[in-house]
Amino acid sequence: MQLVSAAENSSLDWRAQFSYIEDIGDGRGYTAGIIGFCSGTGDMLELVEAYTRTKPGNVLAGYLPALRAVNGTASHAGLDPNFPRDWRTAANDSVFRAAQEAERDRVYFNPSVRDGKNDRVRALGQFAYYDAAVMHGYEGMRQIRSRALARAKPPAQGGDERTWLNAFLDERVVEMKKEEAHSDTSRVDTAQRVFLTNGNFNLTTPLVFAVYGDQDRIG
Repeated sequence: MQLVSAAENSSLDWRAQFSYIEDIGDGRGYTAGIIGFCSGTGDMLELVEAYTRTKPGNVLAGYLPALRAVNGTASHAGLDPNFPRDWRTAANDSVFRAAQEAERDRVYFNPSVRDGKNDRVRALGQFAYYDAAVMHGYEGMRQIRSRALARAKPPAQGGDERTWLNAFLDERVVEMKKEEAHSDTSRVDTAQRVFLTNGNFNLTTPLVFAVYGDQDRIG
């Protein structure tokens, strides 16, 4: 989560990102929370639905019709002007924070780690899958993996782990460059690729890396 937060929010303090919300101009509407739930891609809607099932009448519950309406678009219709304020208010609620973590695990972390284990890649590879899922969606990560399979094989299929992860990261960079908002590929080039070059397949700390030119250290 520190590695994701460094790339998503330019901060290692990922727990400070529960309240984060802005439109970053990537066509996905509002991006918010600890892994960038988006009003235009459905995961923000699913998060607020889950929160509301646990805590009916919460400060975000009234936005559910608008979130359903803008899903698949960049629109803020029915959300402005108060949705960002109310999101930040909700972020003070431990129930909402728990909902963010649960949705992160259900939609992104658990499937990505499962796929990494099935491919017999270690922590670095599992993280590479997860980070790709956070940015491109889980299905987007699977598409990146499918393209990488045309060039290399994962260890579970008899391939070399370093060769496989290089192929996966190559395809990740190709995908990132398709969108201007994601065209800075430093989270791969000067972070994940550095760990791979150094043979740090287990993400053993300390981790020294750079994202957007900013040097960071974990551990």
